[in-house]
Amino acid sequence: MDMFAQILSSGIAVGMIYAVIAFGFQLTFATSGTLNFGQGEALMLGALVGLTCVETFGMNYWVMLPVVCLFGMVQGGFVELIGVRPAIKIKSEFGWIMSTIALGIIFKNFAENIWGRDALPFPSPLPMEPMEFLGANILPMEILVVVGALVMMLLVEFFNRKTIYGKAVVATANDRDAAGLMGINTSLVITFSYALSSLTAAFAGVLIAPLTLTGAAMGGALGLKAFAVAIIGGLSSGMGIIVGGLILGIVETATGFYISTGYKDVPGLILLLLVLMYKPSGLFGKSAIKKV
Repeated sequence: MDMFAQILSSGIAVGMIYAVIAFGFQLTFATSGTLNFGQGEALMLGALVGLTCVETFGMNYWVMLPVVCLFGMVQGGFVELIGVRPAIKIKSEFGWIMSTIALGIIFKNFAENIWGRDALPFPSPLPMEPMEFLGANILPMEILVVVGALVMMLLVEFFNRKTIYGKAVVATANDRDAAGLMGINTSLVITFSYALSSLTAAFAGVLIAPLTLTGAAMGGALGLKAFAVAIIGGLSSGMGIIVGGLILGIVETATGFYISTGYKDVPGLILLLLVLMYKPSGLFGKSAIKKV
């Protein structure tokens, strides 16, 4: 039972990181029907910029957080402006896919030239001594990861539901053409959704960095797994994103312990294939109905 509690606690922490990155996929898909396949690189850049703020400029971790979030917004807006908007104008689905992938590769190359290819330790703002809870040893930073991810997603939901700008985002997500006819600048809303998407990824980067090593290669696998979470849970469901993240995180952790760490990615990919075969809209997603 103690080991089960340990697997559960570690899996929840990992799953919430996947969920907050996948939440970014949902933001852009809702407003524009597009996805940023460089989302993992946004996380990586957020972690490296945060490391620079802390170690080079001597910032406190908590002071550094809003700086990284602002950087994430600028980076996401740049991706939309350079890579996505031109493709949307000419209605090229292949265009925005390749553009976001290409920009992700470019960002990774920039990171390798600026910070190097070696993985770097990120100083933790909390003690690294584990606490015992229900038989599991839990790091304070793991608790911060779960709480921080939930708070970020709740803040975005509050923004969308309670502010006039958030309602413009929701209106664009529901019907872009109708929102444009009502005077909403849908192009600006899409840019903002990309900025918000990269903000969540950059925030996730500085959350997970103290638990892992930080480097230019850290974003690729995390971005891919977050995409799997978005597909499993459903791109149209916020609750599905959270549940999908928890499922993948716990399954990965359990597989790594009971079978082998070399196989921990396999069950999640099998689940992804099953979802694509039998419920392409995701476990909690809604099937789109097209009138012809």
